[in-house]
Amino acid sequence: MSLADWAHLLLFQLSLSLLAVGGAVTLAPEMHRYLVQGQGWLGDAQFNASIALAQAAPGPNVLFIALLGWNIGLNAAGGAPTGLFALASATFGAAVCVAGVLTPSSLLTLFAARWAQRHQDRLAVRAFRQGLSSLVVGIMLATSWLLAQPSGRWREDGLLWLLTAVTALLVWRTRLHLLWLLAAGALLGALGWV
Repeated sequence: MSLADWAHLLLFQLSLSLLAVGGAVTLAPEMHRYLVQGQGWLGDAQFNASIALAQAAPGPNVLFIALLGWNIGLNAAGGAPTGLFALASATFGAAVCVAGVLTPSSLLTLFAARWAQRHQDRLAVRAFRQGLSSLVVGIMLATSWLLAQPSGRWREDGLLWLLTAVTALLVWRTRLHLLWLLAAGALLGALGWV
C-alpha cells in the first residue's frame, strides 16, 4: 500500500465514524463494501473472521475495526512471513483504523451527551432518541444480512440462513448467553455443516 492508500484508509475511517449509530458493528456493511469489494485490501474470510473474533472476545465491539486494520497492514506487508515488517505494518494498520473511527465519534458523543443532558426534557431531544432506535435496528439487520451471505449463492447458503434465523429467534426469545451461540456456530462450521 502506498502512503496515499493509508491516507485514504484514514479518511474513510474518519468519515465513517460519525455514522456509527448503535455501535461500531453497524459500520460493517459499508466497511465491507469499501475494504473488500472496493479496494480489495481484505478478503471475505478475513473480514468475517475479524468480526467473529471481536464479538467472541471480551471488550468493546469496536475491536473488530482494529482487527480489520491489523489484517490490512498484514496484507500490505505481504503476510506474516515478512516478520517484523509485517508486525509493524499490522500495528500501524490497526492504529490508523482505530484512531480514524474513534476520534470524531468520541468528540461528537462528548459534546452531544453534555448538550442532551442539559436539554433532556425537550420534545425534540426525546423524539430524536426514539427515532434512533429504529435506525439502529435497521443497520443491525443490514450487518446480519452481510455476514450471513459469504458466497451470495442462495442454495449453498441455505443452512447458513437457517442458522441465522434460529440464532435471531433464540436471542430474541431466550436469555441464552451469546457466547453459547457463538460456540455452537463455530462447532457447526468446524464440522462443515454451515
